[in-house]
Amino acid sequence: MEFEEIKRRLSVLDTACICDANKDLRVVDPAIRPIRTGLKLIGRAHTVTCHEDFLTVIKGLRDAVKDEVLVIDSQGSCRALTGELFPTEAIRKQLAGVVIDGPCRDSAEVRTLPIPYYARSFCPVSGTTSKIFETQISITCGGVTVNPGDILLGDDDGVVVATVGELSEAIPVAEDIQKKEELLLKKMSEGVSLLDMLNFEEHAEKVAAGERSKLEFLV
Repeated sequence: MEFEEIKRRLSVLDTACICDANKDLRVVDPAIRPIRTGLKLIGRAHTVTCHEDFLTVIKGLRDAVKDEVLVIDSQGSCRALTGELFPTEAIRKQLAGVVIDGPCRDSAEVRTLPIPYYARSFCPVSGTTSKIFETQISITCGGVTVNPGDILLGDDDGVVVATVGELSEAIPVAEDIQKKEELLLKKMSEGVSLLDMLNFEEHAEKVAAGERSKLEFLV
C-alpha cells in the first residue's frame, strides 16, 4: 500500500480502531499529549535527538519535507526545545506535525495553530543553541522506537507508530471495526441494547469456565 493511499484511508480512522486491529502496534506514552485537540496527525517520521539544546531541532526543521512529522527525543530535557516559531515554520513547509518527548513553550499561541503538536510538558525557559546532535536515526519517543519513515497516526487519544506493512494489514481490519461500531451506535440510537448486539453472555460463561472465547459483535 502506497503512502498516499494509507494517508487517505487513515484520515477517516481513529487511533482506537487501528489499535483494535493490531494491539501490538507501538503506542507513544500517553503522557505525551496534543497541545491543541481535535486535529488528526498523519505523516512520516523525521527523527531528531537532542538534550537541553534545540539547535538540532532547527536542523530537523530545515531538512524535513512535506507530510513528515518532526519527532524529537529530548533525552529527558527540562528546558523547552520548541515553541510557537517552529510549528509556524512547519505549517509553512506543509509538515504533518510535531511530536516532542520533552517540554515545549508558548502553549497558548500553539493552541491556535492548525497543526498537530504533541509534547510531554511545558517550560518557559528555552534550551541552548550550542550543540549538534543526530537526525534521521532510530530514536526513542514516549517509550517506543521510532525509525525515519515510520508512519505516525495521532488524535486526541494519543499517537501510534507503525510501518507501511503493519498499516497495510491493519487498515482493512480497522475499517471493518469502525463500520460495525457505527452500526452499533446507529442501532443503539434507535433503542437496541448494546448487550443484544454482543455475544457477552456466551463469552462470559466460557471465560468463567476457563474455555477459549472471544467477545464479538453480532452485527
